[in-house]
Amino acid sequence: MTSALRIRFWLIGMGVSLVLLYVLRGVLLPFVAGMAIAYFLDPLADRLERAGVSRILATSIITLAFFTTLVVVLLVLAPVIEDQVVAFAQKVPGYIESINQWLDPLIREAQRRLSPRDIEKLRSSAGEYAGTVAGWGVGLLKGLVSGSLAVVEILSLVFITPIVTFYLLRDWDTITAKVEGWLPRRHAATVREQFAEIDRTLSGFVRGQATVCLALGTFYGVGLSLVGLDLGLVIGGLSGLFSFVPYLGTISGFVAGVGLAFAQTQDWQLPAIVAGVFIVGQMIEGNVLTPKLVGDRVGLHPVWVMFALLAGGGLFGFVGILLAVPVAAVIGVLVRFALSRYLASPLYTGNDGS
Repeated sequence: MTSALRIRFWLIGMGVSLVLLYVLRGVLLPFVAGMAIAYFLDPLADRLERAGVSRILATSIITLAFFTTLVVVLLVLAPVIEDQVVAFAQKVPGYIESINQWLDPLIREAQRRLSPRDIEKLRSSAGEYAGTVAGWGVGLLKGLVSGSLAVVEILSLVFITPIVTFYLLRDWDTITAKVEGWLPRRHAATVREQFAEIDRTLSGFVRGQATVCLALGTFYGVGLSLVGLDLGLVIGGLSGLFSFVPYLGTISGFVAGVGLAFAQTQDWQLPAIVAGVFIVGQMIEGNVLTPKLVGDRVGLHPVWVMFALLAGGGLFGFVGILLAVPVAAVIGVLVRFALSRYLASPLYTGNDGS
């Protein structure tokens, strides 16, 4: 087989895989989630296996412990979150009144300085923007109801994901060995080396960043609740979750927390304390958590991660978000490999060997 035919074969295979992935995106969520969890837990299963525990027993213990812990955490947090949400809903009229009192002097000053025509333009623009925001909100709700977070898919996550996790975790080494046996023999060593680099990148980023998100979510949730911010546990937890996208969690949590603190009180004390919680959390993340747990050698630039997550979410929904970082890692490794080959080739050096 010539080089051109080999390239055509792999390009066609990649194209078919992408088309199938897009067509089947509606049913992939529990399987992708199970694969992600199995990949995350595989080192622990390997460690127990090296300690003398059989693979099936190690898989059973780890899977049961993981999902039991997840359920217990949800059961513990659910009543607290419910209380905060109910209390927040009851205080919304008070928040609106506080915001109106805070904005009233600014509105009066604007009315004094602006002409009636300018005020009418501002009202018209505000109405248009409000309609746009409302349209976005309706679209988001429709997506939540009919998209990847529909009730059927949530049930599939609950019942199918643990089963997929168990079988993939049990057979992980067998699956990887079989895939390795399918590699073209001429390039098997090179492909194996690139797979090892992809695994190093993913294990360094995904496992490390997931731990960072968990630590930040706990810190922000507990910290904001202790300082007395309404809905503090929810805002803190979501800030930690969104920290998987660099800086998004801290920035969004900071804006939401400080804004809610201003609506909750009329002075600067609570907003300043809330801002301090996020500043301390960012310092801990930048100086302790990320250097220790993620490091700077994973080869995934924050801008590349943000682009991958946005592109994956836009194309495949929540499944695309789960697949975004692994795909970004694969593309990054392949691009670095191609670049190293290019820099060593006559195309770059100009030395054609003649």
